Amino acid sequence: MSGLIVVGTDGSTSATAAVAWAADDAFRMRAPLRIVTAVHRQPDDASRFAAPDLHDALAMAGGEFLAEAEATVRSRQPDVEVTTQLIEGNPVAVLREQANDATEIVLGSRGLGGHAGAVLGSVPLHVAGHAHCPVVVVRPEQNVPHREIVVGIEDSEADDAALGYGFEQGRLRGSRLRAVHAWQLPVHASGISYDMNEVRASRTQVAADRLAPWRKRYPEVPNVEDVRCADPVEALADASMHCDLIVVGSHGRGAILSMLLGSVSRGVLHNARCAVAVVRT
Repeated sequence: MSGLIVVGTDGSTSATAAVAWAADDAFRMRAPLRIVTAVHRQPDDASRFAAPDLHDALAMAGGEFLAEAEATVRSRQPDVEVTTQLIEGNPVAVLREQANDATEIVLGSRGLGGHAGAVLGSVPLHVAGHAHCPVVVVRPEQNVPHREIVVGIEDSEADDAALGYGFEQGRLRGSRLRAVHAWQLPVHASGISYDMNEVRASRTQVAADRLAPWRKRYPEVPNVEDVRCADPVEALADASMHCDLIVVGSHGRGAILSMLLGSVSRGVLHNARCAVAVVRT
């Protein structure tokens, strides 16, 4: 048994998909699963409801969400050790606190405080930007299994964390790993002559060098380099149509969200068609 997987639920369709994903991953990892619901009263609720009545109603609804999620886990993966927690507080703060004990946090792409029409809710975006463990964001419209994991690499220290997580997922799932390295010519390249074969060979070598130590560590995981001259977000969004999980690294630098979660990570979270794991260095 290794670590602890935490999944957040609010009873939404997206959260139910996250619970199912977390149950399967807990089974593969032989890890216990904790289901968490945050009970949080918005400031404008105070004028419409008496505090005790609202608290009781929210707590009752939260308890129902947890019971439904636990039933889903026990039906789907009966061998997984599962516990539930109803916690009062802002969902982002609650889940970031949970990350201190977790090997992995799993969230739905919508719900948990996000707007129903949003491509990505605000809670998963903020948790992914601040949590110190991998955060997996699951979409309810998950595709049929493709038995492939995609890892985005960019020639930085964030690659190692992402590749480590991706290769382990590949081992646990018996899946192939595809390392996507998308590169673009500099924006100021107009009028400059480039030997495209040479540039492509250089980028291919970068990918091979990044993969080399992980290939030795995980010889049982089949893998392939996918080097493209393309926008990284577009390349990974395209790859997400044919895989089960996209893994991206996050540098974890700075004090604000836009620095903690890079533009590629944010873009992939918004545009991918499958689950996305954000892994901090």
